[in-house]
Amino acid sequence: MSFLEHLEELRWRLVRSAIAVLLIGIVIWSYQEWIMNNVFMSMKKKDFFSFRMMCEWFGTCVEDIPVQLQSMTVSGQFGYALMMSFMGGIVLGFPFIFYQIWAFLKPGLKFKEKNIARGIVFYVSLLFFLGILFGYYVVAPLSIQFFGSYQISSEIRNDFTISSYMTMIISTVFYTGLFFLLPVVTYLLTKIGLLGPEFLVKYRKHAIVMILILSAIITPPDIISQVITMGIFFLYEIGIMISRRVVKGAK
Repeated sequence: MSFLEHLEELRWRLVRSAIAVLLIGIVIWSYQEWIMNNVFMSMKKKDFFSFRMMCEWFGTCVEDIPVQLQSMTVSGQFGYALMMSFMGGIVLGFPFIFYQIWAFLKPGLKFKEKNIARGIVFYVSLLFFLGILFGYYVVAPLSIQFFGSYQISSEIRNDFTISSYMTMIISTVFYTGLFFLLPVVTYLLTKIGLLGPEFLVKYRKHAIVMILILSAIITPPDIISQVITMGIFFLYEIGIMISRRVVKGAK
C-alpha cells in the first residue's frame, strides 16, 4: 500500500470507531437521567454497593453525603450530559476501538510479532474493564465520600458544582482503567526485547515515585485514595513476574 492508501485505511478505521462511539453515546443520552441518578449520584448515598460491603465486611459504615450539586452555567447540565455520553461511548466501545487500531497496525508486523500479540484485543479489553470497575467501585466512591463529608468548620456548607463532581469521577475511573493495561504493555515490550526483569527491578523505586505522582494527578490528594491507588503498584510487580516468565520461556 502507498502512503496515501495507508492514510485512507486509517481514516476509515477512525470513522468506524467514531460511529461506534456515536451510537453508544446516543443510547446513553436516551437514558441520561437514569444513568446520572444510578451511576453517578448514587455515590453520595450510604447504600452504594461499595459502602454496603465496607459496612458488612469491615464494620466501617458511612452516612449519606449532605451535599447539593449545582450547575453554575447556563449550558452546564447539557454540556455534562454530552460529556457523559461521549466518555461512556469511549469506555463501552473500547474493545471495538482498540480492535480497529490493532487491525490497522497488524498487517505491518512480522509473523513472530503477530504470534507474540495473539489475543491482545481480548486481554487489553479485559484489563481495561477491570481497571474501570476498580476505579468505579473503590477509588472514586471513597474520594467522593472523603471530600463530601469533610468540613473544616460546621459554618461552611458543601455545595459542589456538577463540573467538579463529574470530572472527579470520570477522570479517576478512566485513568485507572488505563493504568490496568500495564501488564500487557510489559509483556509486549519484554517479548520484543525493549524491557527485561532486571530493568524493571532496577527502576522499581523510580516506578513508585511515578505512580505516586500519577495517583496525585488522577485522584484527589487524600490519604485513603492514595493508599488505594497505590494498589496499582502491584500491577508493576505483576509486570516483573510476567517479564521473568517471558525471558525464562525464551531460553
